[in-house]
Amino acid sequence: MSFSAPARSAPAPSHGQLGLWDTVSIIVGIVIGTTIFELPWLIFDNTPNAWMGLAVWVFGGFLALVGGLCYAELATTYPRSGGDYHYLTQAFGRWVGFLFGWAQLSVVLPASIGVMVFVFANIATSLQPFPDVFNLGLNSEFYYAASAVLAITLLNILGVVLGKIAQNVLAAAKVLGLIGILVAGLMTMQPELTNWTFPDASKPEQWGWEALAIILVMYAFGGWNDAAFVAAEVRDRRRNIPLALLAGIGAITVIYVLVNAAYLLGLGFNQARSPGSLPTQLMENAFGEHGVWVMSVIIMASALGAANGLILTGSRVYATLGKDHRLFGFLGGWRPGAGTPIVALIIQALITLGFVYLFGSNQGHEASNQFLDWLNQSLSIHIDYRRDWAPRDAFNALVSHSAPAFWLFFLLTGFSLFLLREKNKHLERPFSVPLYPLIPIIFCLSCTFMLYRATIYIEWRTLFVVALLLLGLPLFLLSQSMGIPSNAESER
Repeated sequence: MSFSAPARSAPAPSHGQLGLWDTVSIIVGIVIGTTIFELPWLIFDNTPNAWMGLAVWVFGGFLALVGGLCYAELATTYPRSGGDYHYLTQAFGRWVGFLFGWAQLSVVLPASIGVMVFVFANIATSLQPFPDVFNLGLNSEFYYAASAVLAITLLNILGVVLGKIAQNVLAAAKVLGLIGILVAGLMTMQPELTNWTFPDASKPEQWGWEALAIILVMYAFGGWNDAAFVAAEVRDRRRNIPLALLAGIGAITVIYVLVNAAYLLGLGFNQARSPGSLPTQLMENAFGEHGVWVMSVIIMASALGAANGLILTGSRVYATLGKDHRLFGFLGGWRPGAGTPIVALIIQALITLGFVYLFGSNQGHEASNQFLDWLNQSLSIHIDYRRDWAPRDAFNALVSHSAPAFWLFFLLTGFSLFLLREKNKHLERPFSVPLYPLIPIIFCLSCTFMLYRATIYIEWRTLFVVALLLLGLPLFLLSQSMGIPSNAESER
């Protein structure tokens, strides 16, 4: 039973139902979620002037493009559903692929989906609170978030075609909404409110930005790599995967820069770095109360689009994990004729609902407090934590607790590019990273920085992430003891 045995698993059913626009829509739909609406003020607040406030978004787009080039090589060379899972398995062995799949299933993707549905839920509650129909004492945000998870999961269970149609519609809606922000910025343009003097080269304090600014920007660009999870279902993969990654990331960068320019033109730099919803302020200035309502709907649609993209792509990781490891074999079944891993979708929904309850309800927060109290008493330690809670806290909690695992495996995927080039020197590569090895090195360095900042941010809570990953090791050994599936052995 070797930890370094290479993975050889049969691909999931490939229906070739995703074209170039479908794949670009998945990328745009996942990446443009809520950060561009909710957090630009905080990013501007961590930059010294308007030019640096825009430059940090360009730099974030550059780093995402660097990552996209790395993933374009991996996804076209190893075109299997599951993306990172397959690259890590091939590069480091079955155990690392298993840990990646375990981390995605147990925390990373359910938490990411939870973030998006809670943004939707918070806005929906502000428009019309959800009644406590079951008399459980649960808050409106919980009901809206849970309903969104169930509805989107059901849509994807019905078939990949319906899932991709929903993704295309929601991606188009959010792009139109962002165009609305641009129009509002031009209609209320007040360039005199911003000092547009270019930074002085002799004054270092006028250049660069605080670490928090780039961390938030990188979070805003997060998710473009998830297109690799559905690589096996993309038509003409050699052409469409690199084009989708590059076109998607390029389009997102342009959109982000233009939208932030609209914030600066319509509101001015000082107001743009004050706490609040910049798009709502801008739309209210341009269109009054109706503009606020329209922007609320746009942000809700954007959040749902991101959740749909994560649900669509994430289930493919679990299905591939189930094909390769008997312990999770029940996740490997696909619904005939619909192109959907139905069991994986259901399990993903159940785990996500658990996160929604734990982080998004007062009852779940109280249960967490009781557990931490028990740890303090049983181990004679002192873990300091917040006892109060509000529905909006769910966003930050879900992001911060899943970030270390996310960036750890992102970094390992960057390393896998180097290893796989050495292990499979003669394998045809339809797309090769230009300027190798410089581009992958830049990608790995950016991931290392983000991993460091993520662990510093959540401090002692990193131990729970580590414990969860370590739990995957005995689960892997148990799965190995059950034997390797015949469809995994067939490619040896």
